[in-house]
Amino acid sequence: MSSSPVGVATSDNGFSGSLASPCCTNNSKDSMEDLVALKISLLGDYHIGKTSFLTKYVGKEKGEEGFSITGLNHMDKTLCVRGARISYSIWEVEGDVSHIPVACKDSVAMLFMFDLTSRCTLNSVISWYQHARKWNQTAIPVLIGTKFDDFAQLPLDVQWTIALQARAYAKALNATLFFSSATYNINVNKIFKFITAKIFNLPWTLERNLTIGEPIIDY
Repeated sequence: MSSSPVGVATSDNGFSGSLASPCCTNNSKDSMEDLVALKISLLGDYHIGKTSFLTKYVGKEKGEEGFSITGLNHMDKTLCVRGARISYSIWEVEGDVSHIPVACKDSVAMLFMFDLTSRCTLNSVISWYQHARKWNQTAIPVLIGTKFDDFAQLPLDVQWTIALQARAYAKALNATLFFSSATYNINVNKIFKFITAKIFNLPWTLERNLTIGEPIIDY
């Protein structure tokens, strides 16, 4: 196994056993009726790591195959939270704002994503947010910087500048900010744990981390 290029823990297992556990596959009528289906949207420019982030969370074995249509990817993941079966229907917009209505309608959370090594993708976040809010005014907003493993190799002054801008954008959007890496599974599951806790009002504390050189979490 390759080692992480950054000095942070890369294990990110989501909820502890007391809060959530994998759900057994059960196609009975009662099982389907007990299922709570929730929609989540992933938004951002092309080639910023949205698909890698999504497949890391869903998992090749645990997730369903999903499907893709022009401009949109869709995957599902089911988990149990305190005995309730929750199915997340996750819609990724590949990069064309024309697909925002389909992806964002009825979503409980919208994840606005950017590449930490490309400031122009961070600058695009405001436009994505404005388009998305036209179709959904109630979803929980989350701002996510991808490719933290590459970002951590940049000079500290560059990291500081980008982190400062990302924090300012998150404040403007009233969004929680996470820096993440799909390659090293940094904050991927934690982001969905945060969303689940917010939706169901679960007792879980998110720890802020503002240390430059580490994966930022700010709210």
